[in-house]
Amino acid sequence: MKIEITFLGTGSAIPTAKRNHTAILINYGAENILIDCGEGTQRQFKIAKLNPCKLTRILLTHWHADHALGIPGLLKTLDMSDYSKTLYIYGPKGTKEKIRLLEKIYGKFRINPEIHEVSSGILIDEKEFLIETKPVPHKMPTNAYALIIKDKLRLRKDILKKLKLPSSPLLGKLQQGKDVTFKGKKLKAKNMTYLQKGKKITFVLDSAMSNNSIKLAKNSDILICESSYSSKEEEKAREYCHLTAKQAATIAKKAKVKKLILTHLSHKNEHNTKLILDEAKKVFKATHVAKDFDKIIV
Repeated sequence: MKIEITFLGTGSAIPTAKRNHTAILINYGAENILIDCGEGTQRQFKIAKLNPCKLTRILLTHWHADHALGIPGLLKTLDMSDYSKTLYIYGPKGTKEKIRLLEKIYGKFRINPEIHEVSSGILIDEKEFLIETKPVPHKMPTNAYALIIKDKLRLRKDILKKLKLPSSPLLGKLQQGKDVTFKGKKLKAKNMTYLQKGKKITFVLDSAMSNNSIKLAKNSDILICESSYSSKEEEKAREYCHLTAKQAATIAKKAKVKKLILTHLSHKNEHNTKLILDEAKKVFKATHVAKDFDKIIV
């Protein structure tokens, strides 16, 4: 299965005509995982012709307005659309209380959210993927997340066809790495299978420079990272606990990632994205700047 990433919002605190507040949707098989939910995210779903009722999980990096102001609207939309699944919501300390406060303001959401407060470690471990988080420095409790698709043992169809091995429980055993016997002949799993390497995508959205970001992003296929400021604004980036394009690229380089995608651009750099891109590319060449509604297949 492929991973599809849709950038529903790539702006920062003040949205622009072209960039909405932060929100990123990840589709992997039956999973539809939303990373952050800035104001207007439910409308971005409609523009992108995506169905929010297919959501399975929401990962909140933190509760600053430009990353979470879309939560009440999205939950109300699910409520009014007869969303019937359990919606798993993960966020830093305080997430449960903030959801309760939203219900006090807007009324109880008639859906079934299961809320988890997380700070470090593996928060989801499914058969084919896991999600890991680490805290990163910002003005309030903030998480970075990594989606890791696990390595998988695949059957070599050319050999199966040659041996005329039928569909049977033997195939399942081979895929588990176990040797089997077929027509009196022992078949070694290592000769019948190959390892399909997994994938890793890391999200660092709102953070000062941090070793945790480097550790979490280590060997990622893609690092999606905030780039609020240019190097000329490094002092402001430090003051507000954000990253410059150069710092984001430095994280990518130190973490040995394959590709860096910059997002969360300041409205002041809306018409100067080339400056942000050029600064990052001086440190890490495989860099791109995301736009709203960009789609990436991994």
